[in-house]
Amino acid sequence: MVDVTISEAADRLRRGEVVAIPTETVYGLAADATNAAAVAGIFAAKGRPDFNPLICHVADPAQLDALVVLDDRARRLIAAFWPGALTLVLPRRADCPVASAVSAGLPSLALRMPAHPLARELLARIGRPVAAPSANRSGHVSPTTAQHVRDSLGTEIAVLDGGPCSVGLESTVVGLTGDAATLLRPGGIAAEDIEAVLGETLVQPTDQTLQSPGMLLKHYAPRLPVRLNAAAAQGKEGLLSFGKPLPGFATVFPLSERGDLAEAAARLYAGLHALDHVAGLDGIAVMPIPQQGLGLAINDRLVRAARGR
Repeated sequence: MVDVTISEAADRLRRGEVVAIPTETVYGLAADATNAAAVAGIFAAKGRPDFNPLICHVADPAQLDALVVLDDRARRLIAAFWPGALTLVLPRRADCPVASAVSAGLPSLALRMPAHPLARELLARIGRPVAAPSANRSGHVSPTTAQHVRDSLGTEIAVLDGGPCSVGLESTVVGLTGDAATLLRPGGIAAEDIEAVLGETLVQPTDQTLQSPGMLLKHYAPRLPVRLNAAAAQGKEGLLSFGKPLPGFATVFPLSERGDLAEAAARLYAGLHALDHVAGLDGIAVMPIPQQGLGLAINDRLVRAARGR
């Protein structure tokens, strides 16, 4: 892995290269979103299908006017949650300079403003939108440390190391291209908090069109099979515990001993990475996670992981 400074990362991005960068959610594999060849480099490095759209990251909401059409709902959510773990899918402007591959041919664009200080400084230096899906092989467990990036993508990728990600789950994605606000992906901000700002209930997607990242049925998967809602040990499994661990497991990674969903979210991918590299295990068992607040996003990732390998 090539560790780079923020100045080196900015120079590489300006030259059309890809760089793994930290955000508060997960590490992203970044490229200049206005450079079609650079964006193609993201898909190639990840082995990502080109029908799966990317998220653009911006340094300032003022950049959006040149990219998308904003409405009152978008402005209220931006005021409440940016910078932070919220992505908005909005109608692209006809003259939007972002490469069409970022949107995977859709008439919309996914955008967010990250809260991580290094990411924000880097974006300000670049002065243009940066596409950045998770910095891992497509479909595998998302990276929340620089070492996770190295393990997944190898040693050739340049990485700006910003330490462990504080949120640890991808952003919540809300679609605002129609009359109803749509929850396209649960994530680091609870749907209930978004609904409180909007004054309306988020609806579910009505079709299987990939309107945003994170909607593939098989995703976020470790090498080992994942078993959900475990009540007892089976075989040589490792355990992701929530609250008091179940008996009978020799290897346990606690998501949160006190049953805190925010802590569990921040530790989820680290736990999947850790257990996936323990010799002798034949699976990963997961204790039940409450289906509320951030638990909605945690369970979403676990269900997709269980479908994966």
